This record gives sequence, C-alpha cells and structure tokens, in this order.
Amino acid sequence: MHNLEDAAVARRWSELVEQLHHRVDVLAKKFISQVREIPEYGESTVETDEIMQTARETFHRLVNGLRSGGNAEAGADYDADISASLGAKRARAGIPAEALVSAVRLDFTILWAELLAIATPEDAPMLTARVDQVWRVVDEFAVRTHTSYLNERVRMAQEESSIQNEFIARLFSVVSPSADTAAQVAEALGVSANARFGLVAASGSAAARLRAAQVKAAAKRNQRFFLRESGDMAYVFWPVAAARTGEVKAVIATVPQVFADIPCGVAEANGLRALPKAARTASSLAALLQPADTGPLSANQAWPRLAKRQLAEAGLDLVEELDAALDPCRGVERERLTEAARHFLQSGSVTLTAEALFCHRNTVLNRLNRFQELTGIDLTVPNQAARLVVAWA
Repeated sequence: MHNLEDAAVARRWSELVEQLHHRVDVLAKKFISQVREIPEYGESTVETDEIMQTARETFHRLVNGLRSGGNAEAGADYDADISASLGAKRARAGIPAEALVSAVRLDFTILWAELLAIATPEDAPMLTARVDQVWRVVDEFAVRTHTSYLNERVRMAQEESSIQNEFIARLFSVVSPSADTAAQVAEALGVSANARFGLVAASGSAAARLRAAQVKAAAKRNQRFFLRESGDMAYVFWPVAAARTGEVKAVIATVPQVFADIPCGVAEANGLRALPKAARTASSLAALLQPADTGPLSANQAWPRLAKRQLAEAGLDLVEELDAALDPCRGVERERLTEAARHFLQSGSVTLTAEALFCHRNTVLNRLNRFQELTGIDLTVPNQAARLVVAWA
C-alpha cells in the first residue's frame, strides 16, 4: 500500500516538475522583474537580454536538478558550466558578491511560488516534504556560482596586478621618465600624474614587513598603495591627499599609520616623474637606519647622517678629529663638556641647557668656552655647530 502511495506521490511530483519545465520563460520573466529591485543589478550595465538568457539557462538547470531528485551528481558537468559562466560574467560586470548570491537565491523564491501556484490543495503534504529538496538544488547552484565568482575575481586581481607591475617597472626603469610615460602609468594605476606621492623604502626583514603592510593597506580600498621591488629593497608609494588651502604637511606626517612602526626611509615626489628620484632618496635613508629607529626616517631627520656618510666617503672623519681635540681632558671633564655641548645643540639656549643639567648658567658658559678652546668649535656660530651635529649623528 505504501509503495502505491509513494509511486503516486512521485508521479505527481514529476507532473509538477514537468509543468515547471514548460514554464521556464515565465520563471525567467519573473526573475527579471524582481532582480532589478536589487540595487546593484538595477544600476549595473548588464543588459536585460543577457540576464534573461542566463535566467532561462539557470531555471533549466534547476528544474533538471528537481527531476533528478536533487542528486548533486546528476548533470554536474552541465551545472558546472552554467555556474562557472554565470559567476565569471557577474565578476567581470562588477556585481558585488552579496548581490550575486541574493540574485541566485531569488530563484528559490520564484520556483517555490510557481510550484504553489500550479499545485492543488491536495499537494500540500507533498510540497512540505519536498521543500528541502528544492532549497538544496538552488543552494548547491548558488555555492558553485559563488565559488566561480570568487575564482574569477582572483584572476582579475592577478591580471590587474600584473599590468600595474609592468607599468611601475617601466616608470622606475629610467632616472627621469618622460611626460608620456608618466601619463600612461597614471592611467594604468588610476592616479593623477601630477599628484603628490609619498614613498617608503626598506630592505631585509623590514622589507618583508613593508610588503605585508602594503597588502593590508590595499585591502581596505580607501586609498591606493603600489608596491615596487628591486633586489632586496621594497618600495611602497601612494598618492597623498590634497592638503587644505595654505596647509603644507611634512612628508613624515603623510605616512599612513600602517607603516608607522616599520623602520624605513621616506621621501616624497611631486608627480609620478619624480618617483625614481624619491626612491633613491628613500633607499639612501633606509641604509642609514640605526637600531634605535623604530619608524620611518625622513631627510629632515637624517640629514646629519647623510652628510656624515658622504664626508666619510671623501676621507674626512669628524669624529676622529673631535676625539683628538678632546683628548687632553682629564677625569669627568670630557663627559661634562660633551654633555653641555649636546644639550646646547638641541635648544641653542644657555638657560635651557642649565635647567636640563641642573647647574648655573655661568657653569654652562664656562663649559662651552672650554669646549671651544679645545675643539675650535664655537657652538653659537651655525656653520661651526653643524660640524658637531654631523659628527654626532
């Protein structure tokens, strides 16, 4: 008896599914009217005829799934072709993933409403028992389509990254790029060729941190960050937001927070054509980083180090000269003289130096005079004081 009842239910279910098969065009039209209510679809450039054709193919697939009893293996190749095509097309059209999933799962609402419309009151128990099957068929298709969509988005990102890297390499391949090159790179990167750019550079373990930070920053999509690698050196550059009228921010103040704790050199460029020069400056600063440096280092901060290195390359060692001049000092005298000189260099004020050292200002004057007597450096004369700033950099 049960077998006869089961057979009758199966026949009735098959009859309803066949009716759905003959109403695919009706289902597709209903889908069109409802999917355009999803904002991203309503505003998209996807043509109605294309959505209609895709809807027909989708409903054919879903009805075939119901014919097979919801067996995921039945028609798997056909399903994969349709879902792969749909996911890829919507990714290329710029439809957000959430909107795509909403559209695909709209199929369930339409299918179920159509089943209810063609069924009789006597079919209610059967439909109740089959609702999970209908949902499973639609959900499996949605999952396959979403996976295809995500895979296509990855391919698109890789393509975009590859193209951008080619143009970035072209920009940095010459000392002074032409205006035409800058314009082409600007178009490829989606930036203004004349914008102000910040650039950071690092090597070794700091370069690895810089790469990771660039990926993290780029994922937020609120600002564009571009990576350039050359040997052990990594560079990241970005367009700096325009300042308010009359406001000029130092380059160090434009460094995004994501790079704030990475030891690196930082420079700025007025326009894309100046980026290669900025990269050379930043890499030179990165080479001057010291263990105590815990963040970006700008030329304004490190000019004494740059000068010291260049003087050393020219054979002039200011530290050696200074040590020789202070050699006659005995006991703690040398420590007190250099301490007074360092504090005075920071403020240029005898009073502030005295306060910092907890001594009388005459004591500070005596120490500075003694320092000048030994070294020949008058700290109140800027070009003489600069020698000491460089020596102690």
